[in-house]
Amino acid sequence: MADTKSRSSSAFLRETMLPQKAPPITAVGPVAWAMSNLLTPWYNALLTILGIVIAYKIFLPAFDLLIVNGVWEGSNREACATIAQGGIRPDGWIGICWVYVGAYFEQFIYGSYPDPSRWRVNLVFIMFAAGLVPLLTPAAPFKRENILFMLVIFPVAAFILLTGGHFHYSGFLLSSMLMEPSALGFWIDYLIVTAILMAIGFGVAKGTASDPVPILRGILVFMAALAVVLIICSINFGLREVPTDRWGGLLVTLVIAVTGIVVSLPIGIFLALGRRSQLPIVKLISVVFIEFWRGVPLITVLFMASVVLPLFLPEGVDFDKLLRALIGVALFSAAYMAEVVRGGLQAIPKGQYEGAMALGLGFWQMMRMIILPQALKLVIPGIVNTFIGLFKDTTLVLIIGLFDFLGQVAASFTDPTWGTPVQKLSGYIFAAFVYFCFCFSMSRYSAYMERRLDTGHR
Repeated sequence: MADTKSRSSSAFLRETMLPQKAPPITAVGPVAWAMSNLLTPWYNALLTILGIVIAYKIFLPAFDLLIVNGVWEGSNREACATIAQGGIRPDGWIGICWVYVGAYFEQFIYGSYPDPSRWRVNLVFIMFAAGLVPLLTPAAPFKRENILFMLVIFPVAAFILLTGGHFHYSGFLLSSMLMEPSALGFWIDYLIVTAILMAIGFGVAKGTASDPVPILRGILVFMAALAVVLIICSINFGLREVPTDRWGGLLVTLVIAVTGIVVSLPIGIFLALGRRSQLPIVKLISVVFIEFWRGVPLITVLFMASVVLPLFLPEGVDFDKLLRALIGVALFSAAYMAEVVRGGLQAIPKGQYEGAMALGLGFWQMMRMIILPQALKLVIPGIVNTFIGLFKDTTLVLIIGLFDFLGQVAASFTDPTWGTPVQKLSGYIFAAFVYFCFCFSMSRYSAYMERRLDTGHR
């Protein structure tokens, strides 16, 4: 009995909970992450050490070259040359001449665009950024209005601002052979082109067993809208005309890249659909187009568009050199885009097509609402990869006399005011940094969209 009382008297009943203790640092936090990802097992530890050594060997000299030994002040080549080279730097010095980049920065951006009119280029850049950022932000409101602005209003406004507008038109088809060059001849040829496009659309609709009315209506609306744009571009807004041979730098790079990206995607989609079409003529035309443009180097395309094409045009008919480059780059990129999209179409299970047809959807309804959204989602990496390649390929326009960003950087090397052994190194490193920023941004946004749309089908 006494033992029972002693045991009961020694019992303990906790009335309050102990305060929660923090988990050990080896279980959560950066230390735990490093232990699990960098230091275990043993070969991960070795790779981590090797990576640290390589980073030290690369980034420390790069930091010295770019920042520590970089020149940020000066007015001529003496600031970026050693004493033996006629400058003020100690012998053996090497660094980036940022003051030279600053002196040529405006030329790198605008090229030879007239100084009093550069506000127009800045306004175009601001409009582009103001429309692109909310367009690429999924949570931003007014998506439909934003798309309308970027696809209709912005291109027309940018074209008028950059060129000055006030264009004069003349015949380019039959009217040029039958009458004197005039605006009336241009609109007659425009109606002929509209009729040809409507005939092609009617044939495609009949071949795909679709209702031709929506296609014909779409062609009429597009051509009518294009006619309105052409009329607007012929109005004199009082802006100074700036020919495209005065354009240069980053302006030309962005014009070619953005135009090529916007134009090549829809053309590539139609070519991919045409290559999978059951209509022999449509399939043959699509295959020939794709294989021709994929089999020719872009340099050859640009050279043909700039030098050879004018030889086949009627006398007095000429196209702007930049316009020829835009068309060549867009068609070249569209051929590669078509194969990327075709890969996405082939990845869609057959049951999706059968289900769409079972619902009574027509060909274009099926493609627009069922097939293409899934196919394009699957090939986002390939599409963005083509865009990045197109952006970097804009440097090839230098071969036809268009000074893009890299061409403008290379052109600055002939200036003896900044002629030093580090001038080319400074220019090319700055150019590489700019191209990296654009391409890396496209790559990161592509990865973000992949995660958001869950293209991995997890």
